[in-house]
Amino acid sequence: MKLHIEPYLDQVQRWPQTGRHILAQFDERSIIVYQAYRPVIGHFAATHSYFGGEFSFNRMSWIKPNFLWMMYRSGWGTKDGQEVTLAIRLKREAFDSILDQAVYSSFAPHIYANEAAWAQAVAESSVRLQWDPDHNPSGSKSERRAIQLGLRGDVLRQYAREWIIDIEDISAFVAQQRVHAHTVSAYEHLHTPYEVVYPIADPNVAAKLGIVTP
Repeated sequence: MKLHIEPYLDQVQRWPQTGRHILAQFDERSIIVYQAYRPVIGHFAATHSYFGGEFSFNRMSWIKPNFLWMMYRSGWGTKDGQEVTLAIRLKREAFDSILDQAVYSSFAPHIYANEAAWAQAVAESSVRLQWDPDHNPSGSKSERRAIQLGLRGDVLRQYAREWIIDIEDISAFVAQQRVHAHTVSAYEHLHTPYEVVYPIADPNVAAKLGIVTP
């Protein structure tokens, strides 16, 4: 597996416990985001390193840079239609562009002057932004918030065909680690992808996301 893996208990000690943070695995060129699909879509993507076949371009597709949020959403790969977990290596400049274009999925009064201004921003953007409670491996809520980003239209088409460097099917790893995720006493055996706080270079984007930069 291409992902860098570390013991969960080592990582959780250094992660922020509260606030909005993009936890991710990244390098100078790329960032990992996660999605989960039914086998016919997931296997096509992993084989071709792009999305096609039965993948729908007519609905919003959500990407998550935080592995444990993806595990919460997919039930560690056990939910119907989310059996195949994909680790998608995305061009970093593309991810930064997605953040720049993101509009909150519900009205945020600290960002938009009024609901009409927010509705106009929604109409003009192909990217949705949500901050949700992060979760520990067994599914309990954390005080820290995790980001997910919904893509549609031209942005989704660019993501699916132009911005992806490679796609890896990590379903076997997910199944292997799932047995250690359900009880705190088993966490000492749990390994998860190495993640640290993703830096936001543009202060305007950071302010929109509600992230406090150093």
